[in-house]
Amino acid sequence: MGGSNSTLIAMLGLDSAGKTTCLYRLKFDQYTETRPTIGYNCEKINVNSGTAKGSIFTIWDVGGEDKTRPLWRTYTRKADGIIYVVDSSDKERLEEAKIELTKLLRSSEGLGMPVVVLANKQDLPKSLKLSEIEKMLGLHELPPNQLWHIEPTCAVTGEGLDEAIEKMCDLIIKKKKGKRKK
Repeated sequence: MGGSNSTLIAMLGLDSAGKTTCLYRLKFDQYTETRPTIGYNCEKINVNSGTAKGSIFTIWDVGGEDKTRPLWRTYTRKADGIIYVVDSSDKERLEEAKIELTKLLRSSEGLGMPVVVLANKQDLPKSLKLSEIEKMLGLHELPPNQLWHIEPTCAVTGEGLDEAIEKMCDLIIKKKKGKRKK
């Protein structure tokens, strides 16, 4: 995937999941205090390591409040992939996150779109295990042609974010080659 072509990514998830903190950690490689996103943020991320080295990701971080979720489809229309951020410590909202992700992936814009789920806030004491989040989001219930990966992350420290970007590259390449997740 290297080269100067920009890969478009829609970064979505419920409000307060940590999308903007993830975005700015990837962009500036340091913690940046953020405010709730009204509308969207857009940043170009230059990948400097791994097999994705040399790739440029244009990431659209779209607000996750109820009233902005219908706009998600607009951002997925031309996207190459979706990064879906969930708050690992907010068990009560994982069902809502599942409903929104399922709606998104069943829409014509999201159909077959590679998705990397960031199980964010893994540093918090009440954060759920990856296997629990995977089960609560129903990731194994997705159609067999749906390419997905779940990555434990902490946007504050940056833990797991480079791995998630690497995995997104892999899934996009796999989709372009027409392979299925096994």
